[in-house]
Amino acid sequence: MPMSHRSTVHRCPRPSTDEQSAPADVRYALGRCSLGAVLVAATTGGVCALLLGDGEEELVGDLERRLRGRCCRRADAELEELVAKAVGLFEEPRSLLDLPLDVRGTDFQRRVWRALQAVPAGSTTTYAAIARAIGAPKAVRAVGSACAANPVAVAIPCHRVLRGDGGLSGYRWGLERKRALLEREARGASRPRFGEVAGER
Repeated sequence: MPMSHRSTVHRCPRPSTDEQSAPADVRYALGRCSLGAVLVAATTGGVCALLLGDGEEELVGDLERRLRGRCCRRADAELEELVAKAVGLFEEPRSLLDLPLDVRGTDFQRRVWRALQAVPAGSTTTYAAIARAIGAPKAVRAVGSACAANPVAVAIPCHRVLRGDGGLSGYRWGLERKRALLEREARGASRPRFGEVAGER
């Protein structure tokens, strides 16, 4: 059932010093795709969160935790076009990204996210390969944490990261969704690996 707080303004716990550069005004809208509920949040600079989940309340709570003290308000009509593009991306993750992004993170997280965006649709990689790609070959666990902190599902394709043995490993939005996204991207593709993976984790 749709939530009733379409014009409600939310405020979350006070941010840490490292997050003071986060956007101060965030609008969000909710929708649905075949993978579940969708939340799109945006600043004037672009999409700052693209979340998947089982229900709207879960997604709004996730957004509030990520914003850490920044105001957000529901704006379905204003973001209708962005929601449509996001749903299209989830349904056809091989399609070209047509969403302006305004994501915030640590320098390390941004390096990981840029490396993830270099992994082509239909390909997969590993945490170790991403660690090497950013010049930090020993930071495999930290790469996994950066993937988990990714605020924009599919737009920054952390679902393309597998274990070294080819296993799905974790996914912030659920392994079934990860499997479904990879299957959609694999249609008509051979699913090559991105980077050397033999024996990696």
